[in-house]
Amino acid sequence: MNEGNPTPDPSPAGTDGDFELAKPAPADLAGSGAGRAAEPADRRDPADTSHPEDGTPPPPPDTEPTATPPQEPATHATPPTVPGPRDESPDEGSPGTGARAADPRTEVAVTGRSTPLHDPDPYGTPPYGGPGPWAPAPPVQHPTVTPAHGTPVLDAPAPAPADPVVPAPARSPEAADDPALQQPPTPRYDPWNPAPPSQQVAAPARTDQRERPTLKKLAAVLLGVSLLAGGVGGFAGAWIEREGSTEVRLPQAGAVPDGRPPDSVAGIAARALPGVVTLHVRGADEAGTGTGFVLDGRGHILTNNHVVAPASGDGAITVTFSGGETVKAEVVGRDSGYDLAVVQVEGVQGLTPLPLGNSDGVRVGDPVVAIGAPFDLANTVTSGIVSAKDRPITAGGEKGDGSDVSYVDALQTDAPINPGNSGGPLLDSRGRVIGVNSAIRSADRDSDSTEGRSGSVGLGFAIPVNQARRVAEELIGTGHATHPVIGVTLDMDYAGDGARIDAKGGAGNPAVLAGGPGDRAGLKPGDLITGVDGHPVHSGEELIVKVRAHRPGDRLRLTVGRAGAERTVTLRLGASGQN
Repeated sequence: MNEGNPTPDPSPAGTDGDFELAKPAPADLAGSGAGRAAEPADRRDPADTSHPEDGTPPPPPDTEPTATPPQEPATHATPPTVPGPRDESPDEGSPGTGARAADPRTEVAVTGRSTPLHDPDPYGTPPYGGPGPWAPAPPVQHPTVTPAHGTPVLDAPAPAPADPVVPAPARSPEAADDPALQQPPTPRYDPWNPAPPSQQVAAPARTDQRERPTLKKLAAVLLGVSLLAGGVGGFAGAWIEREGSTEVRLPQAGAVPDGRPPDSVAGIAARALPGVVTLHVRGADEAGTGTGFVLDGRGHILTNNHVVAPASGDGAITVTFSGGETVKAEVVGRDSGYDLAVVQVEGVQGLTPLPLGNSDGVRVGDPVVAIGAPFDLANTVTSGIVSAKDRPITAGGEKGDGSDVSYVDALQTDAPINPGNSGGPLLDSRGRVIGVNSAIRSADRDSDSTEGRSGSVGLGFAIPVNQARRVAEELIGTGHATHPVIGVTLDMDYAGDGARIDAKGGAGNPAVLAGGPGDRAGLKPGDLITGVDGHPVHSGEELIVKVRAHRPGDRLRLTVGRAGAERTVTLRLGASGQN
């Protein structure tokens, strides 16, 4: 270095061809208007002696301190600042505008020290506190307030148009020393935010960045709602299971069609119930309940004799129809041998007579429906089949003389029949009457009974309608019914197979009535009758049943055995009246 020459050697030894300018003194920087404030003492390097406390630069090493020549005013004006390629903003205070510092070459000539090519960083941003010789200081990052995560950022209003850029006038050396003429530092250019610091706003978020937090938030809300609903539902279900609910609604099938097939049980019952009645009978000593059905429009009702028997003296009979109407009834006629009776009601309109079928055409297995009032439960409907035909049964006989014994060649059914069903109709699949329910076989009795109280065991018996119709016609017409007879007296104590004619007769009557049907056919006392019309006969009761299954005047073929020989005889049935 040459003493007295303030300009350093452009190519000092020990360098790579570059040169290093001397750092300007704090006083010089302040006077130029482009320097930076003195660096605080606490931020300086303790080993650095180039910055004494008084601001005076230390002398070069191994040289004597020399006096700094007085500065002379510049002999030429600072060229005006030309906007650079980044001077795009019309705002005067925006980056890239404003006046540059004086030409460094001029300042070298004036101050005698090397001046940086660019203004030092006025903010002292570390680690770039000192300016470099060929690059500007790094841009200043101005922090901005960032909205909370997920909050949409509203678009900032467009800045107002600024005044046109006017180049700042050149400064003279005198202006550098005059504080009144000093201008504030030009704001640094921020490459990430072209707007000036005063107008910098947060950049609007990208569309995909706004939608992604929204979807996540929606998914989180839905998950929370689902968990809450599941918890509430589980708690409610547990509480209901433990405490019970005050209102329970069970599933129910859809509406059922109103109509029913005519041959179904419901269809048969719907047509027959209006013609079925319940009888309540009271007598001097007893009372009972039975069933009957309407025969015609004049009010005649058919039922069993044992149903109306208690009212034979001074008793009373009331009839209740299925619709609830109740009227009094009078006995027209009754017959204990067939266990049938007819009563009549007066003043009833709209009667529904039941049609009568043909019991001879019934077959075992045919479906049947029984209607009655078992145990005084009116309008009870049961169903079953015909389980047997021509079943000989006897009922009654409580008088001891046999005058009240009923002999019936019955239809057997498994349709439930109980006390109170007596006198009710047994209907076929077309709703026609094929029998009159009269007796049941009870488990606590050894014989057929009309009064067994143990209930049905699936063995019910009905008088065939063909027989009932003939008896009803006679009862309505004459008040009594005729019985077909063969004119002989049977030995009811005979224990062998078949029906034996009594040898002596009884009650003053001969064993074979003279001139009667049996006498004309050649029957003798002691003969054994073993068959009727080809069907075997095993007892006297069975022979009576077979005979009463016919009308008086019908022809009958009997198989007769005598003295070990067997023959067949034919006779015409007679008639006898019986109350």
